[in-house]
Amino acid sequence: MGALLSCLQRADNPSLPLTFPSVQLHANEDGENFSMRRTLHKIFSTVYNTASDFSTSILKSCSAEDDETPIRSGQHGVEFLPVGIETVTFSLDHIKQIKSKLGVTLNDVITGTIFLGTRLYMETLSPGSGSANSTSLVLLNTRVFAGYKSIEEMVRPNAELPWGNHFAFLTIPLPKLRDAGAENPLQFVFKAREIIKRKRMSSFAVYLTAKYLQLVSKFRGAQGASKYIHGTMMNTSMGITNVMGPIEQMALASHPVKGLYFVVTGAPQVCQDHPITLLPVLDIPAITRP
Repeated sequence: MGALLSCLQRADNPSLPLTFPSVQLHANEDGENFSMRRTLHKIFSTVYNTASDFSTSILKSCSAEDDETPIRSGQHGVEFLPVGIETVTFSLDHIKQIKSKLGVTLNDVITGTIFLGTRLYMETLSPGSGSANSTSLVLLNTRVFAGYKSIEEMVRPNAELPWGNHFAFLTIPLPKLRDAGAENPLQFVFKAREIIKRKRMSSFAVYLTAKYLQLVSKFRGAQGASKYIHGTMMNTSMGITNVMGPIEQMALASHPVKGLYFVVTGAPQVCQDHPITLLPVLDIPAITRP
């Protein structure tokens, strides 16, 4: 993405670099209550959740498979079948309205919407599969510094953001229809918020998984790392990823660009992606297979 964005300029002034929104840290929802009991509970919860999520990530690559459902056939070689790209459009203003009324984040609303839509799709094609054991794989950036640099800056010796992929996987269980309740779609938003909040308590597991992947690559080579990644994708049902876009309108060779829509190809699972877009709507493309 850094290489791609290096080819783009600001539409209003190509001589100026693109700027990106600053990362906002989530405030302490419990206020300034730092009692010893609460601190110890948070420490133990973080350790437990980190160990649980790291072990789950390792197991997903070798043995822990999701149930077979309309979005997961379980067949090897499915990534070589023809694919189709479908796009669903939501009003960003409506999403913000839901966010404000429920007191949640944009990611909570978007993730809850994706989870609910996926479960309803599964239940429609195969009754009962809306409550099957299904897992989403979230691709996360593990670079120390957020943002993007030009190619020239990335390939310099001792670069702050060196060239290459630095990522890890985080597995998230899809809420089941019988647990969240299809009759009240807002419950999926709250369920997504609950899951995301818990995953924040095990954020260190992401870096453990990244280090493990680096060790696999170092001792077993690129083929061993590819086998680990492929096994993780094969045993999960879908993938979710997003990329933060620039504030200004982009241009390519002086031609204004409304938005960039990207998909993960060659993955043996359904993929849901948030686009880089400047429109007051959110288009979510998904890779599907017949």
